Amino acid sequence: MGLGSTAKKIQGISDKAEQMYKQVQELQQRIIHLEEEVDDTHDTVKRLDHETTEQRALLVAMAEEQGLDAEAILAEAAIEEAEGEGSGGADGEEAADGDANAADGTADE
Repeated sequence: MGLGSTAKKIQGISDKAEQMYKQVQELQQRIIHLEEEVDDTHDTVKRLDHETTEQRALLVAMAEEQGLDAEAILAEAAIEEAEGEGSGGADGEEAADGDANAADGTADE
C-alpha cells in the first residue's frame, strides 16, 4: 500500500511539472511575440521620426520662401505649448490671444 501511495504522489508531481512546463513554453512564446512587436514598433517610430524631420525641413523651406521666420514661429509655438501645460490646460484666454497674434501676423504682410 505504501508503494501505491508513492506512485500516486509521483504521478501528481509529474502532472504538475508537465503543467508548469507547458506554462513556461507559453510564456516563452508570449515573450518572443512581445519582442517582435517591440522591434516592429521601434522600426515604425524610427520611420515616423525620419518622415517628421523631412516634413519639418520642407515646412521651414516653404516658410522661408514666403518670407517668414520659421524658427521664431516654432519658438513661439513651443512657448505657448509650455505655458498651456503649466496652467493646467486652461487654454481659453491663451488661445484667444494666440488667434489675435496670428491675425496680426497675417495683417502685417
